Amino acid sequence: ACLGNPGREYERTRHNAGFMCAEYLSEKHNVTVDRGRFKSLCGDFYFGEKRALLIKPQTYMNLSGEAVREAIDFYKLDPSKQLLVVYDDIYLDVGKLRIRAKGSDGGHNGIKSISYQLSTDEFSRIRIGVGKPPVGWDMPSWVLGKIPENDQEKFFEALGRAAEAVEVIVKGDLQGAMNRYSK
Repeated sequence: ACLGNPGREYERTRHNAGFMCAEYLSEKHNVTVDRGRFKSLCGDFYFGEKRALLIKPQTYMNLSGEAVREAIDFYKLDPSKQLLVVYDDIYLDVGKLRIRAKGSDGGHNGIKSISYQLSTDEFSRIRIGVGKPPVGWDMPSWVLGKIPENDQEKFFEALGRAAEAVEVIVKGDLQGAMNRYSK
């Protein structure tokens, strides 16, 4: 699941890092993520022999868990083994990635919603650093703001690395992805 907010006004904002990672994957693998299902836009990917369903919840960030739960329930998946969530993180500097097998929501409302809906925080995640807001900025304005030009190179490079990490994890090497991409 790649998290973000639907709508043109949210395109290329910090909070849509997950959606932008999905775009990297869809371009690289020539797969469209446009099938409406599970309150999401979906696309089927194949990484070698492994099939993956990529979803972009259309519920807005704070209700992402509803979409993720519908997909998990439909396919009868075990979140601790078969769910990977890609999202933005203000506690990481721009361009940094952090990959974990489980963890707290860290104040992220999308992850909070997923943990609540699934009754667990044991699912893999890739956090993409967008940096902390400067003094005087409120959090909604920061995460819903566009990536400034001076941070774009680091940010978009991180999106590419996050997309690579998704492939490594789906193929079954979470530890390898953690070692290689978490910096």
